[in-house]
Amino acid sequence: MAGEGTPDRFQCLLKHAHWDADAMRDDLQAYVLAHLADPKAVLAIDETGFGKKGKKPAGVAPQYSGTVGKIANCQIGVSLTY
Repeated sequence: MAGEGTPDRFQCLLKHAHWDADAMRDDLQAYVLAHLADPKAVLAIDETGFGKKGKKPAGVAPQYSGTVGKIANCQIGVSLTY
């Protein structure tokens, strides 16, 4: 993962960093429009929940997952197809 032997440093960054969600969204939108925009493209977004035991992996929290069919400890993965 990112050239490291373990994910520990990356998970620490994600857990402790302060993010401006609006600025991140705006930057991502600008990047997509500049590099991936195609008038004939169709974007499909698929959110998939992965049930998890414990709370140590990044992003694990009690949240609704259609895969599990209820609120449970899980991570939500997003795949984009265009």
